[in-house]
Formats: sequence, structure tokens, C-alpha cells
Amino acid sequence: MPEIDELVALVRLNLVRGVGARTLQRLVNEFGSAQDALSASPVQLRRVQGVCEEAAEYIAGDDDEALREIERAEAAGARIISLTDREYPVNLKSIYDPPVVLYVRGELRPEDSFAVGIVGARSATPYGKKQSLRLAGGLALAGCCVVSGLARGIDAHAHHGCLDAGGRTIAVLACGVDRTYPPENRDLAEEIAESGAVISEFPMGIPPKRGHFPRRNRVISGLSLAVVIVEAGARSGALITAKWAAEQNRDVMAVPGSIESPASVGCHRLIRDGAKLVTCPGDILEELRPHTGAAGTGLPDAPPREEKPIIPPSLSDDERAIFDVLSTEPRHIDEIAAEAGRPVAAVSGTLMMLEIKKLAVQLPGKMFIRD
Repeated sequence: MPEIDELVALVRLNLVRGVGARTLQRLVNEFGSAQDALSASPVQLRRVQGVCEEAAEYIAGDDDEALREIERAEAAGARIISLTDREYPVNLKSIYDPPVVLYVRGELRPEDSFAVGIVGARSATPYGKKQSLRLAGGLALAGCCVVSGLARGIDAHAHHGCLDAGGRTIAVLACGVDRTYPPENRDLAEEIAESGAVISEFPMGIPPKRGHFPRRNRVISGLSLAVVIVEAGARSGALITAKWAAEQNRDVMAVPGSIESPASVGCHRLIRDGAKLVTCPGDILEELRPHTGAAGTGLPDAPPREEKPIIPPSLSDDERAIFDVLSTEPRHIDEIAAEAGRPVAAVSGTLMMLEIKKLAVQLPGKMFIRD
């Protein structure tokens, strides 16, 4: 771990508004260390690309804001590590503009380098949520760390799927680690911090802002060997993560959906443009095989464990017949009735019972899928 004085200096530079990861690294490179950068005059600082007059004046000032920041982090159960710290993720260190400091709640481990990012739409469909859970759970069983952004929809389900399988997951925030966004994922964030890590490059107390999310997305892809997009509309922020992944020389993968689903438009474009099509955890693991040496780990010799088949509770003959017709693809009630050979009125009542038993979900337009 670096000497505390250098860490304090890095934290101080990271607090300067308008000084991002690239500019901070330029300051360190120009003056030899963060401590020396803080000792430079405003005139010297202005010569560094990206340092404006206001930032130069702030950097050259003299206060103990960095020490207070470290105390705030400790009070929130977090610690701050730098790019030279042994704990700093090796995958993230290899990108063009890694965060010079990271705030960490939880624990980062060397084996986390065998990681896959799973991201997608906040307004996810039941199909997308199910695939996110399924893929994350399968990857966790194979020893993968799952990285995502704690957002609603696909991200949250990726974290849940990994945790449910007993795996490690890392949540990357677009705000300070003492905040949770969205607020309803507070309990999930606590669970992740206990068995994985919640991290951010943003100082304590910083709220989520629109411009923070692309920066957050580059960290998600930077931590990962591959990024899987489960659902993404035509303008989804998940596509920014895919773009970062491609620029960082990470594998880009996507889950296909219905050609009629707006939620899968972005995924289909990625697949058209060369992204790996993913239908199961094995598709991802096979693609990662060439990376296992660099990641310091290996795929299991045996194939990853198969998912447990869905075993419904005691069902009547009618319920069993309708359940067998349902799938993860939405189907109209008329189509279900025709395939099951039963009247629509009777099928409607049976579907209601399956919903009560949490075995079916009704979608708009009298469409149904398995839950």
C-alpha cells in the first residue's frame, strides 16, 4: 500500500472539480508524484493539459480537506485505495484511463479478475430479468465474479443472480459510496458489500449525475474480461458500456430477444455488428477460455453446472397442460389455448391460478410467460 502522505495527496487531487482520471494522471506524471503536484505553483499547474485556472488555484491551496475525506470514508465503512495499491483490480489498471483512486466498501480479491460485466435496460422485461438472473447465477457457479452497476432492471437482477448462487459480485456506482442509487437497492448494496464490493471513483457525498454514468460504465467494462448486454433499447446507456468494452479490447456479447421487442433492438444491432450471441452461461465461459491465463485462473474441466429444472408445486392436470405450453417467450392467450386444446375461457382461469402460484406472468395484450 502506498505511503499515507501520497494517498492523501491523490485524494486531494481527486477532489478537485474538473480534474478527471486522465488529468490527475498527467499531474502525477508531470511532477513525479501527487505530493509534488500539490507543491507546484498555479503557473506550473496551468501548463498541464486539462488544468484550468480555477483548478490550479484550488490545487495550490493549503487545507486538510483530503484528511477529512478519508475520515468520511472510514465513517461510512469504506476505504480509499490508489492505482499503486496491491488491492487495485488488475483488469481495471490496464485500461487507458483508470481511476487513480477508488473508494471501496467490502473486499476486492485477486480472483475477481476472472470477471464478466452484465448490464442492460433499467426498464427490463420479465424475459430480460430472467436471463440476467440465469446468466449471473451460472457464471457464479463457474467461479466468475459478476460486475454491474446496481441500477434497476438488468443490473440489479445480475447482482441478485450471482448472490443467490453464492458468488462474488462488484457494484460500480455513479455516486459516492455513502449513497445508494436507486434508493430501493440499498439492501442489495449492503449484501454486495458483505460478500463482494461496492466501489466508486467519486468522492463521498457526490450525488448521481447524468455525466457520471458513462464514467461509471467504463469502470464496469474495465473490471471485466467480457461484457454481456442482456437487454438494450436503441438509445440504452448499456450500449455505452459495450462501446467502452470494445475500446478496452474486452469481449462484447449480447442476448437476443424477440425481433418485435423494443427492449432488444440494441442487442440485435450489437450481434449484427459482431458481438457474440449468448444463450447460456456456457457461451460466455467458452469465449473467456483464452483469457484464463491472464486472469490467473482457469475454467473448470467439467462443464458448468446445469441449471436446476423448474419443478412446479402440485398442479392439476389443466394447470400442468397450460404450464407446459408456456415459455420465456411471450405467447397470446389464444395461442396458448389452441396448443393446449382447451377453450380460451377455461385457459384464462387456469392462467390466473398459475399467476397466483407465481408460475406465470401476464404481460400487456393478454400475453403470458413463465415466471
